[in-house]
This record gives sequence, structure tokens and C-alpha cells, in this order.
Amino acid sequence: MTENLLDNVSLNFDAQAQWILNVSLAFVMFGIALEISISDFKGLLKSPKPIFTGLVSQFFLLPLLTFLLILIINPIPSIALGIIMVAACPGGNVSNYISHVEGGNTALSVSLTAAATLLAVVMTPLNLQFWGNLYVPTQQLLTKVALSPWQMIQLVSLLLGLPLALGIWVNHLRPNFAKKLGKVLKVVSLVFFILLVFLALYNNRTVFYDYILYVFWIVVLHNILAFLTGFSFAKVMGLSKRNIRSVTIETGIQNSGLGLILIFSFFDGLGGMALLAAFWGIWHLVSGLLLAAFWGYKPIKTETLT
Repeated sequence: MTENLLDNVSLNFDAQAQWILNVSLAFVMFGIALEISISDFKGLLKSPKPIFTGLVSQFFLLPLLTFLLILIINPIPSIALGIIMVAACPGGNVSNYISHVEGGNTALSVSLTAAATLLAVVMTPLNLQFWGNLYVPTQQLLTKVALSPWQMIQLVSLLLGLPLALGIWVNHLRPNFAKKLGKVLKVVSLVFFILLVFLALYNNRTVFYDYILYVFWIVVLHNILAFLTGFSFAKVMGLSKRNIRSVTIETGIQNSGLGLILIFSFFDGLGGMALLAAFWGIWHLVSGLLLAAFWGYKPIKTETLT
């Protein structure tokens, strides 16, 4: 079957472009962090239930259900590992904006982004290693590249942890300046980052055209699963409607840009993984905005946040 060729295809993305992609993601995270204050973390202790719900949904339930999805649809190994990579990443860069537009709890969304980003330094490499090794075809890919979780933790720390800490520090020292800069920087850096993803796809358009129909339905199905995971678990936990919306978005909007960088850094741009992560990065913006538009027409009356 021609799809199997994806396991042996490496997308073309040179070292300079990859370096720019890394810096762009760091700036995106710095822009987000400029709008996060130390008091946001204090709020986690006052209302731990919604935070706990979001983090469990993000780092435990989604990877578990992703693994079950892989067992059901049985994709080729590189696609399967790409799905696991995306599920192992923290919430995406635009989740706070979408949560605000849809009428969710923006404060919860920001707090979840901060907490998930910090946890991702360890949880992303560990989830990839654990679930990837649990599935025999992807275990063989991980063995082939001799993936070191420690090396991945170091890179994720630089891409996520350091920009987050710097952004919060600037916000603490100059909150008004940080707020103004954050609004501009987050938008500009995100647009630039998206353009780089499109450039990566354009430079590899032959592979993209050949396999997009195979990848498309898998990405859509996985994204729906992610949204349903966040929504269902938040519902079971008895959260308020606004908090349910925010947890849904945080679980369904993944930082696939981080996944793409890790794929180019540790898997040499493995075709199936890179193509899936890149398309996820485009599709979750579409699906997130569609969900925001749907919920935006259904405003929530004043309620107690739980």
C-alpha cells in the first residue's frame, strides 16, 4: 500500500528554517506568558477542581483514548506515532483567544495554559515514550531513533519553560508594558509561526498532495476525540458551563507546533509524523473557531464557576 511509503519519507526542512521555527515558538510562548501573572498560579490553589480536570483530561485521558483510537483504526506506524506526539503536547497557542470568544472562562484557560506548559516539560516526553512503546509498530520507530527522554526534556524546557518564566517575570515587573506587548507579540509571532508551517508544507507539497486524503480523516477524527474528551470529563466532574467550554478547548487545541519541532529535531522530519502534526496545526484552528462560533451564539447566563 502506498501509504506505507510515508514511514520512509523525510520532509525537507533545513537547519536554518528549523532554527527559525524554534525561535518563533519560543516567542509565541513568551507572548502568552506576558499575560500570565503570579496571581494566576495562586488561583490554582483556590479553585483546584477545574485545573485538575483540565490537566487530567490533557495529559492522561487524551493520550489513553488516542492509544485506543490507534488500536481501532490501525494507521501506519509513522502516522500512529504522530498522533501520539500531538496528544502528548500541551494546549495550543490560540486556546486562550478561542476560549474568550466562545464565552468560556478565560482566566481558567490562561491558568491551564500556564500549568500545562510547565508540566509539558516532563509530561510530553514521558507520554510519547510510554504510549509509543506500548504499541509495537511505534516502539520499533522509537528504538530506531534511540529517543532520549532527557534530551527531549531539555529542548522542551528551552522552548516552553524558559519563555514562560521570562514572560511571567516581565509581567511581574512591568504589568502595563507586558499587557501591551503581549497583545502585539502573541499575534505577530503566531502569524509568523503559521506561515512557517505553511512554508514547510509548500516545500514538501508533493508529499502533501500524495497523502493528504489519507491523513485528513485521521486528523479530523482525532481532533473530534480530543474535544469530546475535554467536554465529557468536565461534564462528569460537574464543572460549570463556562469551565466546561474552557476545558474542552484546552484539550482539543493542541500545541502541534511543539510536536512539529520535536519531530524535526528527533525524528529527522519523519514523513507521517510531520505531515500529521503540520495538518493538525492548521485543522485545529478551523475546528476551534467553528466551535467558538457555535458556542458564541449560545451565551451563558451568570453562574457560579466550579
